[in-house]
Amino acid sequence: MYIHETDIRVRYGETDQMGYLYYGNYALYYEVGRAEAMRALGITYREQEAEIGVMMPVMYLQCRYLRPAKYDELVRVRSEVRELPTDQMRFFHEIRNEEGKLLNAGEVKLAFVDRLTGKRCHAPDYLLGKLAPFWQ
Repeated sequence: MYIHETDIRVRYGETDQMGYLYYGNYALYYEVGRAEAMRALGITYREQEAEIGVMMPVMYLQCRYLRPAKYDELVRVRSEVRELPTDQMRFFHEIRNEEGKLLNAGEVKLAFVDRLTGKRCHAPDYLLGKLAPFWQ
């Protein structure tokens, strides 16, 4: 299993009138978690799209709201890949506050799509090679 964590401070412009992180922004925090998890592997979405020619559109998002994240609070986004990707990749996310309380949890499933043809394809060997050591 591959696990990566990244911290985000809740900014004023991301909150609602109550000072809570606006519900739609949790998906953005998941995206930050995914992008940073990939970057920690040595891969960026930009490189994967431009150099390898594979895009990763979201095909499924599930999100559970348990407690609110609040303005100026530092939250930790934990992103887990629990299985090696095939023609899709699933990330499981948890968002916790500074006390470690679970605020939000969800799953995002992404497809692998050939940039030139627009058709689904398998996970690139480059990505699988970076992830494989976490299952050995």
